[in-house]
Amino acid sequence: MIGYVVVPGIDGSDDAHWQSRWEQAWGERAVRIEPDSWSVPELDDWVQAIERGVGLLDPRVDDIVLVAHSLGCWAVAEWLATTTRRPLRAFLVAPPDPSGSAFRSVVTASFLGVSARPLPSATVLVASVDDPFCDVDVARELGRRWGSAFEAVSAGGHLNSASGLGDWPRGKEALARLIAR
Repeated sequence: MIGYVVVPGIDGSDDAHWQSRWEQAWGERAVRIEPDSWSVPELDDWVQAIERGVGLLDPRVDDIVLVAHSLGCWAVAEWLATTTRRPLRAFLVAPPDPSGSAFRSVVTASFLGVSARPLPSATVLVASVDDPFCDVDVARELGRRWGSAFEAVSAGGHLNSASGLGDWPRGKEALARLIAR
């Protein structure tokens, strides 16, 4: 059985967000991280929250997939680079550009030093061609550096609630491809 650790971006994902909808459908097979620093993100706090989430699921499931959105992608990348738990997979959606002004205006200094480096797990990065927080070419380069399979979405914005994705069937298809790897 597969378990899912849901890693939203800043302030979490609201009820209309595809992550929340998927989490509800997964039921007890899903755990959402709960960092203390949702609104003023601290990288170590988010990484520890991922570790706690994985720890809660680990004894109950055969495999774990991390499902991250936005800033959560950076927390997952940092956690994967430092954990000894294997094998895990990660579904990374709409990571913000760490050199962009929007990124720098909302994160603490702990996130400012992040950089994409090869990840030790199978990953898929999904990005939109019109994401206001990350140009698609920057996202493609992040995926290359992380060693992620890359999928571009046309006109999806930040791939969040405002994008009106509902249950996001295309995202489910990309997740299924990751799981099949």
